[in-house]
Amino acid sequence: MASVSPTLRFEKSLYRTGVTSIVGVDEVGRGALAGPVAVGMVVIDTAVKRIPVGLRDSKLLPEAAREALEPHCRKWVLHHAVGMASAAEVDSLGIMRCLGLAGARAMELLEQGGAQIRESTLILDGNYDYLNPVLMRPARVVTRIKADRDCASVAAASVIAKVHRDRLMIEHSADYPGYGWVSNKGYSSREHFDAIAELGPSALHRLTWLRDAATLPIPT
Repeated sequence: MASVSPTLRFEKSLYRTGVTSIVGVDEVGRGALAGPVAVGMVVIDTAVKRIPVGLRDSKLLPEAAREALEPHCRKWVLHHAVGMASAAEVDSLGIMRCLGLAGARAMELLEQGGAQIRESTLILDGNYDYLNPVLMRPARVVTRIKADRDCASVAAASVIAKVHRDRLMIEHSADYPGYGWVSNKGYSSREHFDAIAELGPSALHRLTWLRDAATLPIPT
């Protein structure tokens, strides 16, 4: 089955209600065994131009295609940022709270870059608003299932966040060799599980997740 190309239809439907600025939001690293969880955000407005050629949800793109597309996504949007929460924070606070923390950090970075996101509407992939429970000031959030597949702004956020986190995990692989992070980026794989069994967990592993590893599917 051919992958679905995202469009601006949903974003334009929001513009017709009076919205003038949109923040596309997506997370990556939620299911990883090691490394941070990351939330990417991009800002677009009613003057947005034609979407980057080949834009897709980052999960539908091979690594080389994501790397090639990422600079076009950054150029296409008005502002972009990636916020993160560490593996230690995931262990301490839980994944949903950390998604909110990473998102709040991304919002802070956007504001530091000059984005007026408090006047924006945020399109959040999924059906649960993990942002507002951690924010001091409520944000206007619209949740949408498959937004990373269907909405160009969210797809762009997913590509930027995925490339950012992948590069970070590749860098960490030099400090913690043997876990195969260059290829698995901290997600579960046979190589990763075998390395944990041999080397033990690193400082970047989510220990609470490893305790439940017996219930996780181990790739063959």
